[in-house]
Amino acid sequence: MTQFEMKTIKTLDYDRPAIANGYAGQTLCCDIADAEISIKPVTDKMKAVFIGGKGFDLWLLWNAVSNTTRWNDSENTICIASGPLGGTPIYPGSGKSIVTTISPLTGSVIDSNVGGYFGPYLKFSGFDALEIKGKASQDIVIFVDGIEGQVQILETVGLPDDSYDLSAILTDHFAKGKPRNISVVSTGPGAKNTLIGCLNFTWYDLKRKRARYKQAGRGGIGTVFADKKIKAIVARWDTVTVKTNNPADGDALKEVGRMHSREITELDPKQNEMSSIGTTHLVTIMDDFDLFPVNNFQYGRHPETGNLGQEIYRRIFDTGFDGCWMGCTVACSHGVKDFVPLTGPYQGTKVFVDGPEYETIAGCGSNLGIFDPHFVIEMNFYCDAYGLDTISVGTSIAFAMECFEMGLINENHTGGINLSFGNRAAALEIVHQMAQGEGFGRLVGQGVRRMKFIFSKDYGADPDIMQDIGMEAKGLEFSEYMTKESLAQQGGYGLALKGPQHDEAWLIFLDMVHNFMPTFEQKAEALHWFPMFRTWFGLCGLCKLPWNDIIPEDNKDTPEPAKVMQHVQWYAEYFSAVTGRQTTPDDLISISEAVYNFQRIFNLKMGFGRREHDNIPYRAVGPVLAVEYESRQERYDKQLVEQYKVEIEDKSTAEKIALLRQFREEQYEKLKDAVYKRRGWTQNGIPTIETVKRLGIDFPEILELLKSHGVE
Repeated sequence: MTQFEMKTIKTLDYDRPAIANGYAGQTLCCDIADAEISIKPVTDKMKAVFIGGKGFDLWLLWNAVSNTTRWNDSENTICIASGPLGGTPIYPGSGKSIVTTISPLTGSVIDSNVGGYFGPYLKFSGFDALEIKGKASQDIVIFVDGIEGQVQILETVGLPDDSYDLSAILTDHFAKGKPRNISVVSTGPGAKNTLIGCLNFTWYDLKRKRARYKQAGRGGIGTVFADKKIKAIVARWDTVTVKTNNPADGDALKEVGRMHSREITELDPKQNEMSSIGTTHLVTIMDDFDLFPVNNFQYGRHPETGNLGQEIYRRIFDTGFDGCWMGCTVACSHGVKDFVPLTGPYQGTKVFVDGPEYETIAGCGSNLGIFDPHFVIEMNFYCDAYGLDTISVGTSIAFAMECFEMGLINENHTGGINLSFGNRAAALEIVHQMAQGEGFGRLVGQGVRRMKFIFSKDYGADPDIMQDIGMEAKGLEFSEYMTKESLAQQGGYGLALKGPQHDEAWLIFLDMVHNFMPTFEQKAEALHWFPMFRTWFGLCGLCKLPWNDIIPEDNKDTPEPAKVMQHVQWYAEYFSAVTGRQTTPDDLISISEAVYNFQRIFNLKMGFGRREHDNIPYRAVGPVLAVEYESRQERYDKQLVEQYKVEIEDKSTAEKIALLRQFREEQYEKLKDAVYKRRGWTQNGIPTIETVKRLGIDFPEILELLKSHGVE
């Protein structure tokens, strides 16, 4: 039994407000440097302009930091919110939290959308958002008890670093015999010793009698958490019903919730089977369309991909309902029971593993040249235990592996580790080193952008080739889709506000699999519409999967099948029913535009947010090496001849690569021009005065910021 001590250093008793139309009407601020707790009102203007969720996070963070704030400065703030629709137990995908801070990887705003019960429990406890500022002098736990109406900051000694053990102990400690009432946010030792730390958000699984996990993974949020010496945040709440959110029109909410839930129950078994196999169905689909990343995004398919696909995980996943929020009919959060790791501190011990999901399978499997499902599960487990983002872990190790195979680094640099593609033991050793803050793993844990700098400065590696193959943009590692053949997804990654993360504009499936946007103009339009609508999910506390992963059977016959307009109509009805703010599908886009443009301007405040920051490594656009070109030679030769009218008979592979690069980079720049114009931005990628006025975000400080960048 772990021995630990907790000492209360600050308590705030409060009167919990009644939720009204999805809002608590106030936010909670904990200044952990001075052990101060305060409550701030949510104004009508905040609700009108920023809606909730990510919008509230951004507004609180904007007012907390300056343009010189760095990720490890005391004034950097971690903000967590749900949203007005969050916590609805009858609408699929309604249990999300959104976490926002200044990222150690990008130096700018990062946000991450995560499941688990924390966001809804925080709101029902009386707070639409939580902001944590300052740094504690020793480890602390923040406890928000919505049942008792009390917030505490507790100093703690003796709690374990491991996120699994920590969450189990705190769930038991605060539950008072009802563990389902508890949600814990924590990280692990890897977050302390790298820049790619994640946060684990829990919900209690009554069937398995254990806390389960979802991750706010991207951008090193867990690293900021650990730097502030926050051991955990705990929320406690009791029963959740449709009435808990106090919707404006309960009957309308029940009706639209029934329609969407019924459709998922009927169609998911025919389409993706996510309630049985989660997102693992994407593995073989991506491979079939040459989009599955292999060996640091060099290739898009592999003959052993089936070893990582849904039929394997159908046998491996523990059966049972696996929703990360109450009543979600997608129920995609599967796990592996009684798994026995072969390495590390849990070696030889039976554990439960939450996941893996598609991104982890691709990032920590195929992209490392490894097609062993048990290896992927072990990587998944230790990344969660150590508080590491599996996407950044996978993409960073893959980059280091390619550098090793190209001779840019060697065993003298890696501490004797043979970091070749396919080396299972080496990849796991790197992850364990990340957690310990030791060896070459500590360097890999700095992320791809810093590795490029260090490999060039200290080891003499060629910076140009590393720029081409280093799969990061804005400092954030790419999530796991091959984009060479999808101009739309190249833009989805490159133009994403926080860096190449699929949750902003996941167009790869719609572009390459369904071919819903064949023309250049349709791609540009999608790169306006999709990020705006995806932003809306983050404002409201929702998961995006129910929108376009399971679709109506007649969707392909609709005028705009890529948008799944039947579901968009349902979401408009859902928003109206809860908030009482009558909305149409078009309103949802304009609602999101204000926050999306505000975040772009926030990037500008932090020194980024211009055209030059929307560049991506060439490997995301086309083939860098001869072996890449030759793996798709028929396709590339045909494009050069038919599309670009080039005579190639006497040209070498290197010459053809150079020609293709010229054409493809020109296309990407043209895409930027078209998207900027559609979004109402200058050709330098900055929102115009007309745009900010139209969206109601023409605050004096924003106008002054734009003016300082030549926008008047």
